Amino acid sequence: MAVNTSPESPLPVGEVSRLIGGWIDRLGAVWVEGQITQLSRRPGAGVVFLTLRDPSHDISVSVTCYRQVFDAVADVVSEGARVVVLAKPEWYAPRGQLSLRAAEIRPVGVGELLARLEQLKKTLAAEGLFAAERKRPLPFLPQLVGLVCGRASAAERDVLENARRRWPAVRFEVRNVAVQGVHAVPQVVQAVKELDELDDVDVIIVARGGGSVEDLLPFSDEQLIRSVAACRTPVVSAIGHEPDTPLLDYVADLRASTPTDAAKKVVPDVGEEFERVRLLRDRARRCVEAFVEREERGLAHALARPAIEDPHRMIDERADQVTALVDRGRRCLGHHLDRAESELTHTHARVVALSPAATLKRGYAVLQKADGHVVRTPDEVTAEERLRARVAEGEFAVRVDVESGPRVGG
Repeated sequence: MAVNTSPESPLPVGEVSRLIGGWIDRLGAVWVEGQITQLSRRPGAGVVFLTLRDPSHDISVSVTCYRQVFDAVADVVSEGARVVVLAKPEWYAPRGQLSLRAAEIRPVGVGELLARLEQLKKTLAAEGLFAAERKRPLPFLPQLVGLVCGRASAAERDVLENARRRWPAVRFEVRNVAVQGVHAVPQVVQAVKELDELDDVDVIIVARGGGSVEDLLPFSDEQLIRSVAACRTPVVSAIGHEPDTPLLDYVADLRASTPTDAAKKVVPDVGEEFERVRLLRDRARRCVEAFVEREERGLAHALARPAIEDPHRMIDERADQVTALVDRGRRCLGHHLDRAESELTHTHARVVALSPAATLKRGYAVLQKADGHVVRTPDEVTAEERLRARVAEGEFAVRVDVESGPRVGG
């Protein structure tokens, strides 16, 4: 319960310490998991002191236990081991210090660790952190490679030597960290975040040599996995040897079986690239030469055709055909004109033979009234009516005489 205090009525330090101890006593015994970082077994002492640390966070707590409690697991537990402890929190009032009084210590076996890792793997996979569509392709030629590894480690040497042997101009930004133990996870996470924030870094390699399952546990830590999943820069996992598969391998954009393999996959080989360029250049040259030869053959074939070899030949052949057609047309037109002329001559002869002019030449005359009407019967004229008589050589005027018949008048 909250304690009512004020500047006028403060609590003494001893009272505060007593209250804290009372609250802690009410917590009761709890099972705690952690990694032993310090172990003190003084000869003849009845109490063993050790420090229990959270591998994923920079948090530790002191643990004490009777010697007989620790002796039960002394053969399998040492510094760096992961254990599960049944302990009751205790408050040491004179120093204001919290500790755990262990009543039982159980080592965490490899089988149990693997089972927990498998469960964590399923959980993270269900969240999509291992999905293939999240994998980002590596740059063809990274200008600056980030490397997270142990200080002066074989993994660092393998990556740097093999990468520079393949591409001497490649540059590295190295972060040396603890790769096992209680400090590994926070240091690796911090190093990955620092490299990811550098715009010049094109790819990040997290490398470590082989080791036991316990040694590689930091690279299966949930905090590290989520940090790598949140990176903007492609990450390559190069942990242990071929059979080792920490969870970092699943979340990374590319898994390398060894640090040496990581260098080969991240940096291209300059000799191989020169050879590839040479082969491509030769292939391009052959393609161009084959194209030119094919076009030359096509051009020679086209020039060998009669129409190209003697362009006027076709015109001359067509000229002869045009001349023949013109002559034929003229002959046909002449035949048509001759036939038409003959028909016209016959028709004209018939017309002349049947025309009134021919009749007039035989001595006949045609009488016409003033309006041009031809007189055919005597009843059509009246006495003294003037008519016009048309003969072969011309015409003249006549006047009708009813008693004596028509006569010529002036």
